[in-house]
Amino acid sequence: MTDSQQCYLLIINGKSAGNPALREAVEAQRKAGTPMIVRATWEGGDAAEFAAQAVELGATSVIACGGDGTVNEVVNGLMRIPHDHRPSLGVVPMGSANDFATSVGLPLKPDRALADAVRLPSAPIDVIRMTAETSGEPSVCYYINMTTGGFGAEITSSTPKTLKRMLGGGAYSLMGALKAWRHRSYRGTLHWGDHEQAASLLLLALGNGRQSGGGQVLAPRAKLDDGRLDVLLVKDFHSVTELPALLGELQQFPAEGRYVRYFTASQLTVTTRSDDEPWPLTLDGEAKRYQRFTAEVVPLALKVRLPEGCSLLSANDRH
Repeated sequence: MTDSQQCYLLIINGKSAGNPALREAVEAQRKAGTPMIVRATWEGGDAAEFAAQAVELGATSVIACGGDGTVNEVVNGLMRIPHDHRPSLGVVPMGSANDFATSVGLPLKPDRALADAVRLPSAPIDVIRMTAETSGEPSVCYYINMTTGGFGAEITSSTPKTLKRMLGGGAYSLMGALKAWRHRSYRGTLHWGDHEQAASLLLLALGNGRQSGGGQVLAPRAKLDDGRLDVLLVKDFHSVTELPALLGELQQFPAEGRYVRYFTASQLTVTTRSDDEPWPLTLDGEAKRYQRFTAEVVPLALKVRLPEGCSLLSANDRH
């Protein structure tokens, strides 16, 4: 499809709808002849609904303007559209963390980001389907970046929003340091491939992308299009004297360390017993609690406009 046949649906987080730089960027694109439909969210769920209506609105590409939560909602809306008709996704990062946009190398200024969302070619990437259950009620959602569970999710969900805005990624690190003194672990049984492991974990990360929590790299070898989840397990520790060794392993991400385990899988399930606490999970910035969940790769399910040479695409590996 040529540029002249493209029509863009901008889905803007309502908090950013009045941003002067974004409004100027949209006006500049329209003056240049770029067809743009604009929708601003009012409440949770709006972004997903707008994205699901993209084809009906005549849009061939959807641009999410907001943080990781907005991107996540838009992805979930797009996944309601059959694959053959699914519009591509562009991102204009306007949140406090912007983990996905930062990790793939998208610009953070609205004018440059919007220009890239219009001009960059799209590349197919995997989407992760999360099937989860709490109190017997199942739910299905999708994400493109990362899910963190346990301690990592608690950090992200408990960091005050004003502090996140003030300090960016440093806020997450600060909260993590403070909570480390009163940390808790979460029990569950992990199932992947032919493997099964009962564990008490401080942190679980399921990465399609590489970073979460405002810049914390938890899946350094992840690729967006390799059909694999990058899994990070951080086992519980019992004394602060063990912290240096744990942190040292987190610099190396060993396949089988004393505290850290890093591997890939196409699917991973976590189950808990009735007396175990539900796991706190953060899916691309959105926090929830589940008793059972399965993350499964949906290969090459969504086309995303990414910078040329993006290191998270397998096609750009230098071998």
